[in-house]
Order: sequence, then structure tokens, then C-alpha cells
Amino acid sequence: MIKEISHIYIYPVKGLQGISLSETQIESTGLLYDRRWMLVDENGLFLSQRTLPIMALFALNQNVNGFEIWAPGKKECITLPFVSESLTTMKVTVWDDTCDAIVHNRFCNEWFSALLKIKCKLVYMPVASKRMVDPTYNTGSDMVSFADAFPMLLIGQSSLTDLNTRLAEPVLMDRFRPNLVFTGGDAFEEDSYDEFYIGSQQFKAAKPCARCTVITVNQQTGAMGKEPLTTLATYRAKNNKIYFGQNLLQTGNGIVKIGDQIHVKNRKPSII
Repeated sequence: MIKEISHIYIYPVKGLQGISLSETQIESTGLLYDRRWMLVDENGLFLSQRTLPIMALFALNQNVNGFEIWAPGKKECITLPFVSESLTTMKVTVWDDTCDAIVHNRFCNEWFSALLKIKCKLVYMPVASKRMVDPTYNTGSDMVSFADAFPMLLIGQSSLTDLNTRLAEPVLMDRFRPNLVFTGGDAFEEDSYDEFYIGSQQFKAAKPCARCTVITVNQQTGAMGKEPLTTLATYRAKNNKIYFGQNLLQTGNGIVKIGDQIHVKNRKPSII
């Protein structure tokens, strides 16, 4: 069965809505512009939908100059340029990692603070700031942006279809915030991928993605519930973790686009 990329998503600001693309560039930290920006509290700790589900309601649009970020309800927006002109830096923390980031302007920080009802700052990861992938999975020099742990996330459409047959109310793919979605193949066949190609670009599947309460946030309403985490726990759990999707590492830079076919070079036993 032919397997090909059906959707490509980037999430420029960690925790906010994604942007659907027809093609994009692969960089050393993942897809171009993916999670290069992040909201942090006064101590530099990252903010997420785990504690602020309202973040799901900030919509983004990309234009030639950068990104428009729309407040919930799309009543007002700010512009986020591709290149920050700020000279202010600070240390920021994503899980167990601390790295250098550039702080955006005061207006931007106050805008987010007022809407989220928490003092926060929008920060950017410059090229000079290096955050390495966990050495357990690092093949040598693998880097990651402000994403949780890995440069990219791949999910098969068949995997979501399988999950939705078990749910009283089906969920959309946006619950899982993937970068790459593919059609064709069996449910959860991405679990078995090791080294594979998307078009001419080579990838390595690092490990299945352990899921948290973010997937219980309805990305259209910002409401939190119990599903689909509860149902996934009945058949996608291993060692007290619940898995859905495959974390990826990339080999080299290039272009990935919708319609690119997936060719698996070799497989590995699924841990689930």
C-alpha cells in the first residue's frame, strides 16, 4: 500500500495553534520555524496547555514578514517578525533543559500577560542557542528547538481512525499536534519504523511519543476533558506511559511536501 504525506504542520509558538503547509524546509532542529518561539513565566519556565488550555485558542497566520498571532475569538492580533530585533536575552527552561533565548518587546509580553492572566514573556531561540536531543537517542549531533524532546512527530491517519472507532466522540488530529501525517498502511505501523525516507529525505524513528493531558484539550474550544487519554490507556500503555505517534530525527536538510511517499528502509520491533 502506498504511504504518502497528507498534512504538514508547524507550531511556531510552542503551545499555540499550528499552521498547515503544503511544503516546508527541514532544518537542524526540525521543520522551519517550528517551535522557535515560546511563552515563559517570570522564572523562564515554559508555559503550556497542560496548565493554560486557553493557549489552544491563539491562532496563527504566516505572511511574507512573519506571523500574525490572533487572540482568542480573533478580536485583535500582534505581528511576530521572522527575525527578532531585541538584544535582551534570558535563560529559559524546557523540562530538564536550560538554554539561551531572546526576549521580545515589552508590548508583546504585556499583550500575552493580559490575555493569559499570568506575567509572561515571549522568547525566541536564536541559531546560536543549541539544545541537544536526549543522549539516549541522540545519533551524534541531533538538536531540537523548544519542542518537548524531539525535532518532529509523525502520525499515521490510520492510527487516528483506529482510535476514533473506540471513542464515543471522535477527535481531530490536532489533539496530537503532529508535524507530519501520512495516509496508507495499517494503524500504528509507524511504531515499527526505524530508518525510512520521505521523498528523498532520510529520517530515523527515535521512539514512540509518550502523551500527556494536552491531548485532552479540545483545540477548538480550549476545554479539557478525559478523552482520548482514558481510552488510549486501555490499549496503548506501556511502563506507565501512554503512546501515540512516533518521534523523529532527521538526516540532513531538505524539503518535505504533501504527496511525498514514505519508503521504509528497515523496521524494528514495536515496544507497545
